[in-house]
Amino acid sequence: MQKGAAVVKTLWAVSDLHTSVAANADMLDTLQPRNPGDWLLVAGDVAEKNQTVLRTLATLRQRFHTVVWSPGNHELFSQGSGEPHGREKYEELVRGCRELGVLTPEDPFARFGDVTVVPLFTLYDYSLRPKGTTVEQALHAAKRKEVMFSDELFIAPFVDIRGWCWERLSYSVNRVGRVEGPTVLMNHWPLEPQLAQALGVPEMAMWCGTKHTKGWAERYNARAVVYGHLHLPSRTTIAGVPHIEASLGYPKQWRDSITKRQWPVPVLEVPDGA
Repeated sequence: MQKGAAVVKTLWAVSDLHTSVAANADMLDTLQPRNPGDWLLVAGDVAEKNQTVLRTLATLRQRFHTVVWSPGNHELFSQGSGEPHGREKYEELVRGCRELGVLTPEDPFARFGDVTVVPLFTLYDYSLRPKGTTVEQALHAAKRKEVMFSDELFIAPFVDIRGWCWERLSYSVNRVGRVEGPTVLMNHWPLEPQLAQALGVPEMAMWCGTKHTKGWAERYNARAVVYGHLHLPSRTTIAGVPHIEASLGYPKQWRDSITKRQWPVPVLEVPDGA
């Protein structure tokens, strides 16, 4: 930093760390703050097993002033009969985060400077399916084309995913609707349905969010929206608001690109002490 330059703290963002993969776990060493006051947003898909998720977040919490986490679909994966499923699995993660001092979508919103940081957990409800089809028809068509997310094996059998999504939407609207002033919204799934089109496979959109979050960025005075899930790092401006996909992804996706992009992704800077 040049002499006389203003000292700032940064709100950083990452998503889709997938630290159950050894090469990705090694990438945690690169997640270091520049300023002791820096914050880190973690937009889901840390890992599948709760102990791995919490161990990763504990490491990051030791480095950053504040860590804010929203769950992704991989945190909700359940396989064995002896582990928690669905809502119970999420609730266990929230309890673990609170013990670590990591903020979740269930906690009071914190302020970074004059901006309220809002972690969301909205899930998906298959509403981003081809027009004129029912959920069952769309799922059947996707299966015929061999397009199917692992969610159908590891989440859907254990919980009414659509009902949970609608419940989360109502809960989120009730909370964020009370926030005054500017926000940064963070959600694992993109809030704007059009962003899922970047995958290039229309059938995949069913697992990429819900049509009911369209326009939330403008409605809730967002200066930025952070998301993940797509494994397509990007910055897309919609109605004047940057939507930042901050994923790491799997090694075959990031090895050739990580040195060509800034990661973690800076979202906001404010004067230190603000």
